[in-house]
Amino acid sequence: MIDPIHSLAFSVQANPGVYALLLGSGVSRAAGIPTGWEITLDLIRKLAKCYNEVCEPDPEQWYLDKFGKAADYSDLLDTLAKTQTERQLLLRPYFEPTGQELEEGAKQPTVAHHAIAQLVKQDFVKIIITTNFDHLIEKALDDTDVVPNILSSPDQVKGTLPLIHTQCCVFKVHGDYLDTRIRNTPDELKEYPQEFDKLLDRVFDEFGLIVCGWSADWDEALRKAIYRAPSRRFSTYWAVYGHASDQAQKLINHRSAQKIMIEDADKFFQDVQETVQSLEEYSKPHPLSTEAAVASLKRYLPEPRYQIRLADLIRNEVDRIVEATSTSAFAVDGGPAPTNESATARVRDYQAVCSTLLAMAPIGGFYAEEYHFSTWQQALVRLSEVSNEGDDIWRELQRYPGTLLFYALGLGAVASSRFEFLECMFMTQFHRQDKVLPAVQLLPPFCLFELSDQPARFLEGTGKRPIHFNDWLYKELIQYTQRLIPNDERYTFIFDMLEILMALGCAYQRKYEDWSWSLPGRFVSRYRRETKHPALQEIEDSISELNDESPFVKCGIFGKTSNVCRAGLDYLKETALMPRWWPR
Repeated sequence: MIDPIHSLAFSVQANPGVYALLLGSGVSRAAGIPTGWEITLDLIRKLAKCYNEVCEPDPEQWYLDKFGKAADYSDLLDTLAKTQTERQLLLRPYFEPTGQELEEGAKQPTVAHHAIAQLVKQDFVKIIITTNFDHLIEKALDDTDVVPNILSSPDQVKGTLPLIHTQCCVFKVHGDYLDTRIRNTPDELKEYPQEFDKLLDRVFDEFGLIVCGWSADWDEALRKAIYRAPSRRFSTYWAVYGHASDQAQKLINHRSAQKIMIEDADKFFQDVQETVQSLEEYSKPHPLSTEAAVASLKRYLPEPRYQIRLADLIRNEVDRIVEATSTSAFAVDGGPAPTNESATARVRDYQAVCSTLLAMAPIGGFYAEEYHFSTWQQALVRLSEVSNEGDDIWRELQRYPGTLLFYALGLGAVASSRFEFLECMFMTQFHRQDKVLPAVQLLPPFCLFELSDQPARFLEGTGKRPIHFNDWLYKELIQYTQRLIPNDERYTFIFDMLEILMALGCAYQRKYEDWSWSLPGRFVSRYRRETKHPALQEIEDSISELNDESPFVKCGIFGKTSNVCRAGLDYLKETALMPRWWPR
């Protein structure tokens, strides 16, 4: 059979704002707010103390023996405190936390209250009817920046907005513990003010109902309001802990309610809220615009609890890219031979397909935390898969989406100095021709076509410079970093810093074997022109001043000690930066 909570969640998600909540004292139980019966037993213990008698182990039996009638919450309150003001002062300590209780987190909103607040914030629930005097639901709503319309007296009900115009209405039918007009005794609970009855009649007629934590035993006026409701246009769900009381069962039968057996209110509302949220996420169309995808990414990045949603967002976008690049338009065999024109067109096609992910990646790199690393690594691997057959250029270009993501993530990471994340991306492992290679040896432009026997000089409009692919990436990726990098000069510095670290990382992984042939990046020509490169100088200064504590050493990209890193820098300057054949 379908889980009734799933049935409830489907109804709530499909009909936002249609279901009202009816909450009793059981919802506040986990916060340390006592139920009416627990207050009754505590008052009996205090009463026994007045008689210098011991009522334990059975206060209820002591009361029956002493006064000849069963203990009753409302009767006891009526006897001990004759006026509403006295009753309010008598009850106040049961609802307000002491200093010690605050430290222990007692008498604060529970998981249930926060789940309800989330349902309200997302417009799935608008009306909350409660018999509770406490302020826990109000506090939970305040935490989500929802300002509810609180109704606890006839004059407030009379002046309230129509229900359709309110974001959230909390109707406290027994009053508020800070108001002396709270209702406790049988006489007070027998009839409600006319204003209350009219509003309850509307709610029970026009809304579906979710009941939790309410026994229905004490509240005659509330029971009568439910019996009066003529409509069955929306369902009633009644959460039951243990067993339903006789009065509750009669109402369940009257409303043809679906009974849901629960462990406690916290788990019930958490399950409902999370299931509704899952259905809502599933029902949303895939982000069709770059702005929608970026907005989702920003919402998920800061919170570890959204790790799964973030992974799904990135995975779905990668799936879309893989599907799009698996069509005949990106065929590696049997299609047109690669020419400057056709190869340039395919490069642009790859970039167009990856545009949404490229807008996300710099932000992902900029804010990357350790629990994000594996998600981006998986994306990098999937976007760098290469078939074993086909023309060399087309086959190697299959890794181009991986190169684009590699650079876009790297630019964001360098911009926020997240070098540990950069090292993780550099060391992402790939299986190529019976070898395991790190990404830094496979994805930079000076490695991209290493496994083919054709040079990577085919892009139109880039001239004959050996680093033409680096120039291409520099120009193409700037549009995706403008959210994070404010001006062109800063962008150039970060781009060069990324390529310097790629060159150093690649050399370190190759163990400095026969590396002088490589074409490390755009920074080479600037280095030769200015003698000192700002990004390279920053790396050198950091290692000189901080030694092993330098972030460039601690990340391990090109060595685990400052001495090893200095040797790598010297090697870079002596070989890759100044090869004799480098075109002047």
